[in-house]
Amino acid sequence: MAWEHLHDKVKHHLESIYADVALDVSYETLATELMNTIGIQQQTDIASPQSHHNYWDEEDIIMITYGDSVIDEDERPLVTLNKFMHRYCKNTINNVHILPFFPYSSDDGFSVIDYSTVNEALGSWDDIEAIAKDYGLMTDLVINHCSARSVWFDNFVKGEGPGSDFFFTADPADDLSLVTRPRVSPLLRETETADGTKYVWCTFSHDQVDFDFRNPKVLLAFIDIIKLYIDKGAKIFRLDAVAFLWKIVGTNSINLFQTHEVIRLIRTLIEHVDPSIIIITETNIPNRENLTYFGNANEAHAIYNFSLPPLLVNTLVSGDCTYLKSWMMSMPPAQNGTAYFNFIASHDGIGLRPAEGLLSEEEISDLVHAMQHFGGKVSWRASEHGQQKPYEINITLFDALQGTIKGPDKYQVDRFICAHAIMLGMEGIPGIYIHSLLGTSNDYEKVANTGQNRSINRKRWDFNELEALLDSPFSQHHKVLTRISQLIRIRKAQPAFHPNATQFTLQLGNQIFGYWRQSLDRKQSIFCISNICDEEQTILLSDINLIGTDNWIDLITRDEISLSSGFLQMKPYQVLWISNQDFE
Repeated sequence: MAWEHLHDKVKHHLESIYADVALDVSYETLATELMNTIGIQQQTDIASPQSHHNYWDEEDIIMITYGDSVIDEDERPLVTLNKFMHRYCKNTINNVHILPFFPYSSDDGFSVIDYSTVNEALGSWDDIEAIAKDYGLMTDLVINHCSARSVWFDNFVKGEGPGSDFFFTADPADDLSLVTRPRVSPLLRETETADGTKYVWCTFSHDQVDFDFRNPKVLLAFIDIIKLYIDKGAKIFRLDAVAFLWKIVGTNSINLFQTHEVIRLIRTLIEHVDPSIIIITETNIPNRENLTYFGNANEAHAIYNFSLPPLLVNTLVSGDCTYLKSWMMSMPPAQNGTAYFNFIASHDGIGLRPAEGLLSEEEISDLVHAMQHFGGKVSWRASEHGQQKPYEINITLFDALQGTIKGPDKYQVDRFICAHAIMLGMEGIPGIYIHSLLGTSNDYEKVANTGQNRSINRKRWDFNELEALLDSPFSQHHKVLTRISQLIRIRKAQPAFHPNATQFTLQLGNQIFGYWRQSLDRKQSIFCISNICDEEQTILLSDINLIGTDNWIDLITRDEISLSSGFLQMKPYQVLWISNQDFE
């Protein structure tokens, strides 16, 4: 694409974003500044992204971790993380999402003080770049807010310098009743500044002050940050809490048109620097709204499949896949050039907003009570009517699946592996939280120390202690890592598990959850069948319609499937990946 053509495209984005904003700079000048900032000058070669091209395949797995999830005495945590991955993940994980590794003041990294430096307690940019040499680096762009202890906010308070006009303010007398809130804290933070009392918009907490993207200097600052991260090896950008980016007083200030257009602009700039860089939007909102962030394959390359965690956990603790099956049938196939980002555990809890409209209030209530019985905590939000509603369940996935609504049982590990097998076989790119890979249990001590519910799922492992457990065949951690690693190795070898391969939901009753995958070249089929309850189940082979002229094998056990038997007997939480080809 010629520089002039791209410049016109960027200018068009800007005209849409700032149509209702009086700027003191022309669209032409701003477009040039943005392109120069990200490294696209008139004399440089401009990359040519392919429309609807998949920059991923079945081999892509993303591990989600904090920079200090594993620590070793007298060693920088990022060095320890790299050592852990080389020792235990080398043949399974090829991408790593290191949660915010910048200096921060709260929210375990998501209240960023300085976007341009690495937290000294974790390591340095050299350590980040060393990881990026061997793994695809996914980094957070915490774009909605920053720390109230940042230099930018200090300058806002002083009324001078960079950042002095970066933050969104409102009047307490404004009608803010429609604003969508993920927290119960007051929306506005009263702040004394050199220019008098101001009320700063805080979507999440009063230590997380929201940016005002009506000021194009904020956009320029973030394009500069993106350029830095690309230079340091970032291959995947996670746009944190991006749904709240644009605010308009009198509206719900979520998912606004301008927010989508800012994402389209960021996409345009990044893909003309390096088309292989992927953008993932983190939008923890109801499913229908979440899907809009694909745009027309011109916004996010991938979106978080936020409805999957609550639906899958509900399925496995209730022993009924009705809701999961209905949701799966309703999900549109991701068109080429886009993909779902599947996960069932993360540094946050099990979000319940994405289950709204999919699970009934009674089902959500039953799920919450079961998780509380398993030692989980509940975080709350204020509804539009001022009532408190459960927003998030805080619990490790391993402990969330320790039993059913009847209580704990002996199937914890099998149920946990079943959950990951279902996720790994689905359409989309899988993300696995490090504490799921390790089978980590609830960390009550950390909750007590921090006073934060989310700390329950953010354990910090001592490397030597963890190494001993992972090397012991009798520990839950060894069993979990071994079995999940086996599933990953199988998945990575099968073309039918390409993130964009065909998927079709099977109708096998409420206790058997199944779907069919077919490779893009239509040569390989895999029937993914899971017993999601605590009793043995029998399935008729005629119900999954295996073609009699093919030879079928369970990829997990390597057992041949005899069509003459007419049925299969499945143990509680057993998973079958039945395929006509085996590429492992």
